[in-house]
Order: sequence, then C-alpha cells, then structure tokens
Amino acid sequence: MNATNRQIVLASRPKGEVTPDNFRLVEAALAPLADGQVRVRNHYLSLDPYMRGRMNDSKSYAASQPLDEVMIGGTVGEVVESKNVNFAVGDKVVGMGGWQEYQTVDGTQRGVLNKVDTTHIPLSAYLGSVGMPGVTAWYGLMKIINVKAGETVVVSAASGAVGSVVGQLAKARGARAVGLAGGADKCRYVVEELGFDACIDYKQHADLKSLSAALKAECPNGIDGYFENVGGMILDAVLLRANAFSRIAMCGMISGYDGQPIPMAAPQLILVNRMKVEGFIVSEHMDVWPEALKELGGMVATGKLKFRESIAEGIASAPEAFMGLLKGRNFGKQLVKLV
Repeated sequence: MNATNRQIVLASRPKGEVTPDNFRLVEAALAPLADGQVRVRNHYLSLDPYMRGRMNDSKSYAASQPLDEVMIGGTVGEVVESKNVNFAVGDKVVGMGGWQEYQTVDGTQRGVLNKVDTTHIPLSAYLGSVGMPGVTAWYGLMKIINVKAGETVVVSAASGAVGSVVGQLAKARGARAVGLAGGADKCRYVVEELGFDACIDYKQHADLKSLSAALKAECPNGIDGYFENVGGMILDAVLLRANAFSRIAMCGMISGYDGQPIPMAAPQLILVNRMKVEGFIVSEHMDVWPEALKELGGMVATGKLKFRESIAEGIASAPEAFMGLLKGRNFGKQLVKLV
C-alpha cells in the first residue's frame, strides 16, 4: 500500500469567485493504525455546491471549512486495512472522507463509515441518487412540497444530481414535472432520458418576462411545487406563475454563492398566493434517510431511476472540477475518480 496520502487543503478563503489559489495539494504520511481504526482507499469524491458556502468565514448553517485542513466532502471507497472487528478488508463503504486519497477513521464511532452493497447499485451512486443528493431531493419533494398526483412541480438545475431525482420522483407519483437547465443538450436529456414532461433552457431567456412566458407555456395549470436550487431570475419567474397554496422547497441558491446579493422582484406574491417557503438541510432530518434510501436504492437497482455522472480524474483535478460545478459545466453528478 502507498505510504503517502495526497490531499487538497483550503489554502485561502475566496474573495468572490473561487480560484485555483484557494487550494493546495499536499502529501501526508500514513501512520500505522491504532486499535479500532479503519483505513479506506477512497474511490470517488463527491463535489457539491454546499462546499462553496463552507469556504467562507461567515454565518451559515454549518461550520466554516478550516484553513490548511483537508476540504470536506463525501466519499466512497474500499477498506484496505482494519483493526476493527466491524470492518473487513474489501468492504465497500461510504463516509465523509474529504478531498484525499485515503481516510483513516475510528471505526467505533457510529455513522462515520457505512457499509454499502454494490451487487445491484454502482459504488459511485452512493454519492448521488442513493446518497445525500438523492435524499435531499426526496425530502424536499415529499416533506415540503408534499407532491400529489395531477400537480405541477418545477425544478431548477434539473439535470444535476439533486434536480434530476426530484423530477423522476415527481413523475413516479403522478405529477407533471417541468425542469429548468442550461443548454439544449441538458434539456434534451432531462426530457428524453429522465422522463420530465418539459425542460426550459434558461439560457435562451434574457429577461424575466421571457422566462415567465416560457413557464406559462409549459405549466398551463400554474405551479404547485417548486424545488429551488438556483435563485435569482428563475425564482422570480416561478413566483409569477405560482398557484395559491403552492410550496417551495429551498435547497440551494447557487446564483449567490460568490457573495453577490439575490434580490427578489415581487416577494409580495408569497403573501398573495399564501405560499409555503421552507429552507432545509437534509443532514438535520436523519430520521427519514432509511425510508428515502430504501426507495431510491430500489429504483436505481431496477433501472427506474436514471442518473448521469461527470467524472474528473485524480485528486489534483478536484479544484478545477469544483469551479466548473459552480459554473454549471458539469452534466449530472460531479465526481472525482481517485482510483
């Protein structure tokens, strides 16, 4: 086994957009395992928009990423060394291993590593549709939007790891699913591969009036539920088309992750339409994870839930891939392949 571990640490906090200078690639020696410890060779690293907020030293729902420490992130991999009776060499596991090739953890800590079955579900899917992004989609749709058959659900960032699952789950429950995505290829994928009823290319709409008209055309009966990943003009357009008693699950606001303000054009529509708007962090709702993962895993295993991955190769590629994710360059779930 390699005696060194390559890691990406946070070198400095971004001032506006993230740059390569905010990261640093380092090497650390792998120490011998202590009793109870487990060493995992990470196979895939998950890159997610929430990481951008963690890079700031500001008030948020989670603690800031410390400087000069390994960047936070979900990982899947294989146990390569163990001094813990609960984990054997060869076990496939999911955890929060961070931006590094190896992780060494105290296997006695509950939940720090979870074994996964790759018989019918690819290992990488446990970072996407059958992982945190999938449960995020499930919770927002089921517990906040509370979708019902015949309703219309709109999803921004519809081709991404979370949005793609929202629409497929909505369709499985008899709802009309309308996505928003950037580019003709992504919109074609959302409709033809994922089975959404329609997808609007927001890049073809330069102003609110144009985007609102496109939403009106694809949502003739108005909008009952909206899964928010973006903010900005898209949110304004949705509010103009929202029905009375509609619900918005506030998952992400990627349009403002670099610190720019996100004004709302007509917030009074929340009152006029008696809307429910609720923000959520899926890690605060661990009680629903077993139910959600059971459904998501079953759908992936049987081919009823489709997903796509953008894969960068090698730990050194993580910063560039992450910056691309924030610009919408990824197509589906963004991963870094480490093996």
